[in-house]
Amino acid sequence: MPEFVLGISAYYHDSAAALLRDGEIVAAVQEERFTRKKHDPAFPARAVDHCLRVAGIEAAALDFVAFYDKPILKFHRLIETYLAFAPVGLRSFSKAVPVWLGEKLHMRRQLTKHLGKAPKNRYVFPEHHESHAASAFFPSPFEDAAIVTMDGVGEWATTSVGVGEGNRIRLLQEIRFPHSLGLLYSAFTYYCGFKVNSGEYKLMGLAPYGEPRFEQQIRDHLIDLREDGSYRLDLSYFNYCQGLTMTSAKFHALFGGPPRRPESPLEQHHMDLAASVQKVTEDVMLRTARHAHRLTGKKNLCLAGGVALNCVGNGVILREGPFDRIWIQPAAGDAGGALGAAQFVCHNLLGRPRVVRPNDSQRGSLLGPRYEPVEIRAFLEREGIAYEDCASEDQLADRVAELIEQENVVGWFQGPMEFGPRALGSRSIIGDARSPKMQSVMNLKIKFRESFRPFAPIVLREEASRYFDIAPRHESPYMLIVAPVRDERRKPVDPSARGLDKLKLLRSEIPAVTHVDYSARLQTVDGERNPRLAHLMRRFQQRTGCPVLINTSFNVRGEPIVCTPQDALRCFLGTEMDVLVLENFVIRRAAQKNLPAVDRERYLAGFALD
Repeated sequence: MPEFVLGISAYYHDSAAALLRDGEIVAAVQEERFTRKKHDPAFPARAVDHCLRVAGIEAAALDFVAFYDKPILKFHRLIETYLAFAPVGLRSFSKAVPVWLGEKLHMRRQLTKHLGKAPKNRYVFPEHHESHAASAFFPSPFEDAAIVTMDGVGEWATTSVGVGEGNRIRLLQEIRFPHSLGLLYSAFTYYCGFKVNSGEYKLMGLAPYGEPRFEQQIRDHLIDLREDGSYRLDLSYFNYCQGLTMTSAKFHALFGGPPRRPESPLEQHHMDLAASVQKVTEDVMLRTARHAHRLTGKKNLCLAGGVALNCVGNGVILREGPFDRIWIQPAAGDAGGALGAAQFVCHNLLGRPRVVRPNDSQRGSLLGPRYEPVEIRAFLEREGIAYEDCASEDQLADRVAELIEQENVVGWFQGPMEFGPRALGSRSIIGDARSPKMQSVMNLKIKFRESFRPFAPIVLREEASRYFDIAPRHESPYMLIVAPVRDERRKPVDPSARGLDKLKLLRSEIPAVTHVDYSARLQTVDGERNPRLAHLMRRFQQRTGCPVLINTSFNVRGEPIVCTPQDALRCFLGTEMDVLVLENFVIRRAAQKNLPAVDRERYLAGFALD
């Protein structure tokens, strides 16, 4: 009989479910994709149902259910922290404790409520950073590796260093709350007017517009950083232990005023703050990686935790660090904890052998729902949508490559949905990276988001080192590495430009995906992980000579990535996208009759801006 282990993350941020059969991934998906609530923290009932449905089993058939952290230990940390700062923090305490007593603390009861009283179910609660470490190492392509996990906070740990060998992981050292690199970065996210736990990537994207003129102030006042990457924060500058905000009056005085109001204009001051904390973060990440190398003696490195989504820092580790290869969990945040918890049970606790595959065991992280052409055709017929049916792979690749060459913006909906925060060519919006206008068109007319936000390139793996400063032996299949555009692809620009004026300058042969500092958050595409996308890109290269396209997630600001064909069509009709490709069906806006005008306010009304 097969052995089934279900992993769950819930109640904090970005809840998810993942199911393993005999140690192999069956499915993994975030709850937000079904509920359409971005970063939905609720119990992932729909995600669980999907995983069970893919496996063809009921909850009663589960052998183990693994929750991604220890709620009781986390509650102990909460109480100890409030007691340490009492009576300050009473308001925050009064808001947090009822929620804990209502659902977070009684996790066994919640699991039984949602999964039923199946006698076979046995509940396991790994520690938070054990779940992250398991998600980093067990799917990786390495027999052995150093492991680094960094985030805001789990139970107590905020940074962990460990080792993975065969089917076992061990955590060796940790940094504990309240000292946290993730919370330091989140404090600047908050101070610059972005939403904590979802706006950190905006801060990272803003950093290249600024100069790190506050870097020394951060080092002198906020963080005491050691050579081995360990650190302590001066807590008098922060408010996250005892209050409802991230920063204190002392922080505001140090950096010249109160936090920026959300949606207010961005100033050079905010860009310089972003550049400064990004520089410090990269230094901490690199020092920690070097320490992990000295501690473990391993040639490979695995990364997970929310800080591992800082792809600029990852690129620094790859280029300047001591490791031969690195692998980063695509769902590095809390959602990936569901997968890691299940894998921790399978391998560390049950001793199930681990199969190591040359690429990795995560199947391109395409682990979510998929929809068959027959049901998509029936849906389009019901909706009265005009479409072209491409009868072969060649016909589809040729048609879409032609449309992209004509500077159409294309919604690309193919195969299983991605697990994790990045669109990897299954639920993507794609376009011509050579187009000087594509970044602003996508930001303002399609994504409805800030104009400064960069877009990522997808590049054929075999061509990546011709366009970007990445060694031929390295890859970035999950869009988690930033690399510079090669010098020979760059164009000279006016060095006096500052702030958002840098956006107006044409920087390279692929301007739509070249950030203002000549960097790019690249995804390498190969025929094994994503054959249909690779086929399209090769046809586009044959037509244009360029193996690079622009790729962004198929959604608008404040909306989760689309899951169903219905979600995709709604997004297509609610934006100024030119083309929608649902599997082999090509839908052109220009071919539709009586199509209503785009009403962005009505479409956006259903989503909270973040």
